[in-house]
Amino acid sequence: MTRWAIGIDLGGTAIKAAVVQEDRGILDGRSFPTDTASGPEGIVRQLAAIIADLYRSATLTLDAGDFAGAGVGAPGAVDAEKGVLSYPPNLPGWGVVPLRDELQRVLSELEGLSMPVWLDNDANVAAYGEAFYGAGRHFRDFLLVTLGTGVGGGIVLNRKLYRGPHGTAGEVGFMIVDFEGSTVHAGIRGTLESLIGKKGIVELARQMIVATPSGSSVGQFCDPDYRNLSPRHLERAALEGDAVSLALWQRVGTILGVGLANVAALMDIRKFVIGGGISGAGPLVLDPALEALRRSTPLSLHEGLEVVAAELGNKAGMQGAAALCFS
Repeated sequence: MTRWAIGIDLGGTAIKAAVVQEDRGILDGRSFPTDTASGPEGIVRQLAAIIADLYRSATLTLDAGDFAGAGVGAPGAVDAEKGVLSYPPNLPGWGVVPLRDELQRVLSELEGLSMPVWLDNDANVAAYGEAFYGAGRHFRDFLLVTLGTGVGGGIVLNRKLYRGPHGTAGEVGFMIVDFEGSTVHAGIRGTLESLIGKKGIVELARQMIVATPSGSSVGQFCDPDYRNLSPRHLERAALEGDAVSLALWQRVGTILGVGLANVAALMDIRKFVIGGGISGAGPLVLDPALEALRRSTPLSLHEGLEVVAAELGNKAGMQGAAALCFS
């Protein structure tokens, strides 16, 4: 018997969905624009239709008796035990929504399907995906950090998700690393996200370019006045040897490493998996992160320290959501 499940990564722009077999990973993956204009009720109907279509297609070749259910990763605060999603960013009009129960109800009433549904935070399911199928599969304990528009995280302890008593464990983006700094995120000064989220990286790069008399070659990859500057442009310029971009990534990696050091000191976690779009900079950010992590921790914590790139990319959420059904 080989179990299979449906994994859903619910985002503000796209819904990514896949049929996932426990021992093989993704068999059938699809992506759909999120119907944000329809509000919670409309998106629940959209999710139910996607799940039903995948289920019916999969059962043409897979045994329905091996089906383990559907898992959903969603942005925002999630009470996994109650199946409730609260105030998800990028989903207009959403407040506190009993998403799991509503999805099960609509699947039953509109699609004629009765199935178990699991719900968790998107960073948690990405961590679980890496634990099952990606860079975390060889680690018993690790922290996944997602670097993108924001900075998120998911904690895996003893091969299981650690959510905390209120379901918000792993929110490393709110970790304060510069309490007297000028950057602010969610009203909090000096957070990791305010410094090395996408907006923080671009703002830091602009400051560094202005402060460098010789300028930067990054303009050839975006525009001369840097209005459209992005981390991807800075990555390309660094690979071409641009001194400002190289210094920028050194700084970003150092800030990340200091944040990881706090986690290592508090939780004795020694393995760190770095994902998200900004992690595409690879060694440009991971190498200085490991260096800063070592500098910022005592020798007694150095054994086993690793900072590695996530392996699943934008498939981590789908695979991790499905893995919820296998645990």
